[in-house]
Amino acid sequence: MYKNNIKNLNFKNCNTLKSGFRHEFKYYINFFEYEILRRKLKCCLEQDENSDEFGNYHIRSLYFDDIHNTALYEKQAGVLTRKKYRIRIYNLSDGVIKLEKKSRTGQFISKVSVSITKKQYYKILHKDVGFMKVSDNALLKELYFDMVSSLYEPIVIVDYVREAYVWQPNNVRITFDKNLSTGLNSVDIFDDVGTIKVIEEPQLILEIKYDNFLPDFIRSILQINSSQKYAISKYVICRKYSKLNPWEDN
Repeated sequence: MYKNNIKNLNFKNCNTLKSGFRHEFKYYINFFEYEILRRKLKCCLEQDENSDEFGNYHIRSLYFDDIHNTALYEKQAGVLTRKKYRIRIYNLSDGVIKLEKKSRTGQFISKVSVSITKKQYYKILHKDVGFMKVSDNALLKELYFDMVSSLYEPIVIVDYVREAYVWQPNNVRITFDKNLSTGLNSVDIFDDVGTIKVIEEPQLILEIKYDNFLPDFIRSILQINSSQKYAISKYVICRKYSKLNPWEDN
């Protein structure tokens, strides 16, 4: 289950979509494959509107887990239905701060999010969460409940550079995630956090996301002959650098 071949991936069989969910596939690719794919994608897809002059933008996320490390162990065990909370910023700016919950059922994913202020972020970081209890937002109330009842707390920083290509008609999004790193000695995403790379070059992470179907012309572009690791989790990779037990690598 850990390896798959992009060339043999049968997207046509992936057309039973739950309401609010999307398809998501992830692969490791090398730099040569990345260069081939990005040149083809640039010819027929648009780059993300938030990209800089080099076609990139920076993502930093703060992930949460509970006292039992449920998000970590459920991912490692391959539990089909699971969730993760994270707070995300872009280009190290406090202009947009999003609290997100990402849910997965099999190969399907969904994401709900809410914008929060920097003041609210620091309240969550320091577990001053009373404001979420009285919020009108369902996601804030859900995180409040989990932080109080299951002792969810900020656990690790995940940091990388993303190059994204989009095709609007079916919400197709093809991304290359580069320089995957994790923060050291701090879980404050606004700190001048020292980071360490957690993935060996020249590997990058290719993500393929879409709604009901992947158009034939995009599927044909993605025909590469490399076997890649399936079901990659940036969160799990980064957690290895703060693991408490050696068997957490399993």
